[in-house]
Amino acid sequence: MIHVEKYCKTYAEVQAVRELSFTVEPGQVLGLVGPNGAGKTTTIRAITGIIAPTSGTLSIAKHNVVADPISAKAQLAYIPDDPKLFDLLTVNEHLHFTAEIYDVPKSDRPAIFERLLTQFALTEKRDVSAGELSRGMRQKVAICCAYLHNPKAILFDEPLTGLDPYAIRDLKNSIRDRAENGAAVMISSHLLSMVEDICTHILILDKGERKFFGSLNELREKYSSAETLEEVFFQATGTHEKESPTATHSEPE
Repeated sequence: MIHVEKYCKTYAEVQAVRELSFTVEPGQVLGLVGPNGAGKTTTIRAITGIIAPTSGTLSIAKHNVVADPISAKAQLAYIPDDPKLFDLLTVNEHLHFTAEIYDVPKSDRPAIFERLLTQFALTEKRDVSAGELSRGMRQKVAICCAYLHNPKAILFDEPLTGLDPYAIRDLKNSIRDRAENGAAVMISSHLLSMVEDICTHILILDKGERKFFGSLNELREKYSSAETLEEVFFQATGTHEKESPTATHSEPE
């Protein structure tokens, strides 16, 4: 469902990602982890079509993100760590606006809206403008909008930012439900305990290079001496040195 082959991204003299290849199949939840500057956000933004790859192939549901961006984006959802909403629109108006963009059948909208608002405890906030919502509430609105068109590929960048424990539980359950119903999910996060709890596969990046890609069982076999994903992380990226201030680029993650 998500296919990346020999993806490279270069900023000026800095190669942010080098020859990266991986796939996320329907039903899989891939955890993307790595130190700051590893290329995580750069990779997610390229998959979603926000930035162009320097080279390589990226596709969603067999649609090339560069050659056929509309078809590819129609099949995906992206929730960044700080989603931008329209402050003057209410929660309900955000849902209607997004449903129009993704051509969700009008007859299906009421039931979908109610299900999502209930799932993320937003029913009482449906007529409140986004500018009046807390950080966590805004995050939940963005997630509801992302789920509206039943995307085949869902990408999260630090999804738990601003969420309380109840919302975190609801989000985790929703990710599991989406995967069980055939979606391919990709989560970039520094919260390794959350990644280990919810993900079926792991991709470890360090300085733009793939250090590991495979299932959790394959990860445990390769790093058999590690008891937790945190220990695996430090083993896989143990040679990582802090970048000097002159070695940064505009996509730090």
